[in-house]
Amino acid sequence: MFLPFFENLRSVGVPVSLREYLSFLEAVKAGLVTYDVEGFYYLARTAMVKDERNIDKFDRAFAQTFKGLDQIQLGDVLEAIELPADWLEKMAEKYLTEEEKAEIEAMGGFEKLMETLKQRLEEQEGRHQGGNKWIGTAGTSPFGAHGYNPEGVRIGQEKGRHGRAVKVWDKREFKNLDDTVELGTRNIKVALKRLRRWARNGAHDELDLDGTIRATAEHGYLDVQTRPERRNAVKVILFLDVGGSMDPHIKVMEELFSAAKSEFKHLEHFYFHNCLYEGVWKDNRRRWDQQTPTWDVLRTYGSDYKCIFIGDASMSPYEIHYPGGANEHWNPEAGQVWLERAREQWPSNLWINPVPERYWAYTQSIKMIQDIFENQMVTMTLEGLEKGMKELSR
Repeated sequence: MFLPFFENLRSVGVPVSLREYLSFLEAVKAGLVTYDVEGFYYLARTAMVKDERNIDKFDRAFAQTFKGLDQIQLGDVLEAIELPADWLEKMAEKYLTEEEKAEIEAMGGFEKLMETLKQRLEEQEGRHQGGNKWIGTAGTSPFGAHGYNPEGVRIGQEKGRHGRAVKVWDKREFKNLDDTVELGTRNIKVALKRLRRWARNGAHDELDLDGTIRATAEHGYLDVQTRPERRNAVKVILFLDVGGSMDPHIKVMEELFSAAKSEFKHLEHFYFHNCLYEGVWKDNRRRWDQQTPTWDVLRTYGSDYKCIFIGDASMSPYEIHYPGGANEHWNPEAGQVWLERAREQWPSNLWINPVPERYWAYTQSIKMIQDIFENQMVTMTLEGLEKGMKELSR
C-alpha cells in the first residue's frame, strides 16, 4: 500500500531500511493514527527518519507521494496510492475559503438552533454528506461533523476544528492534570510566592534561635526555646477548565497546577468545562457520575479563600448568557449567574487565561468573561502571574 512512499524516500536520499519501513507499517496497522494527516506525517517521520539532517528530504518525499491528500473527495480513486476507504471518507472533510464562510448565515439564535435540531432528528431517515440541511458530514449544515457552520451542534467528530460549535453531542473523556510535573515549574513558583502570607501555627517544633539566646543569657544556662513553625496561611481554591480548546494548554496547566500544589498548603481544586455551572468535579474520569454541586462548594469554603479560575474563556456566548447554553449538557441557570455567585463568595478572585492577550479581542466570550471579572484577567505568563498574584495580595 505504501510501497511508493518507501521508494520515494530512498530516491531522495533518506537512508530508510526495510526494518524501519516494516515498523512503520506495523504502527499504521495498529491504528496509532486514524484519519489524521498531520499525525500520519509525524508517525512516518518518527519511524523512518533517524537523523534530523534528513527531515527536509523526508518532507519532499512525503509531499511528492501524498500530494493533494487534503483535497480528496468521497468517491475519488487514487490509482497510485491505495488508501483505505475510511481514510477517503475522512478526507471528504470540507475546507472553505473565508469568502465562502462569510456567505453562510448563522441559524438565528440558540433557541432556533435547538428547535431546528429537534425537527431534523424527527424527520431525517438516513446518512447525508456534503449538504446544508440534514445532520451529516463535510457540508455547511449546522448539525454534524467535518464541515463548517458559524453556529452549530457538533455530532460524531473526534475533536473541534473551527471552535464554532454551540454544543457537542458526543460524550468526551478528559484527563486529570498531573500534579507531579516539575519541568518548568521553578519560575512559576517564584511568581506564586507573591501570594504567600506566613503565620505561625501548630506544634512548637521549630528552634527559636533569638529566644534561646535571650533565655540562656537571662538564666545563665542553655535554655532551648521553640516556637510554632511558620506556614503559608493563604487559602486558595482553583477552578480548572479542561477538555476541548484547553487541550493545547495541558502542559503549562500541569506546570502551574504542580507549582500551586507545592506553594500553597491550603489548596482545593475542582474541574469545569468552558464555564462554571451547577456541578464541578475532582476526577475527570468520573465527571459524569461523581460531580460536586457548586452550591456545596460555595457553602464549604469561606470567603477568606483566594479564588482562581484557569481557562481560555473561549466558548459560545450562549454558554455564558443562556440557560441550556452549556456545551455538553442542559444547564438550568446561565454560566454568568454561577460566575457571579463565585465572585461574591470569594471577593479576592482572578481569571488566568493561557491564550496570549493579543488574541483576546478576536473572541467574544473572552471579552464577556473579562467584563464579569471586572478585568481581573491575566495571561498565563510569568509577567501575568506576577501581576495576578499582586492583585490577589491586596
